[in-house]
Amino acid sequence: MADSHAVDPTEQSLWRPLRLLQASMDADIARSYSERQIDGLKPSFVMELLRLHARGPLTIAELAESVHRTHSALSQKVAAMRTAGWVETVVGDDARTRKVTLTDKARRVVGRLAAEWRATEGALADLEAEIPYPLSQVVADIERALEHKSFHERIAEKLTEDPAWS
Repeated sequence: MADSHAVDPTEQSLWRPLRLLQASMDADIARSYSERQIDGLKPSFVMELLRLHARGPLTIAELAESVHRTHSALSQKVAAMRTAGWVETVVGDDARTRKVTLTDKARRVVGRLAAEWRATEGALADLEAEIPYPLSQVVADIERALEHKSFHERIAEKLTEDPAWS
């Protein structure tokens, strides 16, 4: 039974607002699709759909590498996109390989998806111009700091200070 006086560490989160902001912005992107009757499309599918359009059919491993995701994560995403009717798998160069390709449904909207991608990037550039310290600069600065000491190392140091971890 939970202690009614226990401190809930999840009440504090420095980056939760960032995740919530991104979710809100993704919802606005999804709203754009809905307004154009592009139903059942998740914003998280668009990069892979555009990549397949630009490069042609790819194996899951090739697609995963091209979007910097793990094979496992991409395999799950491809399954979801297949269920939603955006992609299908076809026999590859030899009978042992399968390639992911766009369906006719995806090919009909891919031009609009590219337009949305460009519009979103333009809107992000406008937002970054309005704020004193652009998020893209924050990311670059964090990456540089992590080159000196990894996030894992930073967490490990904090854990050695917490008696509950012992």
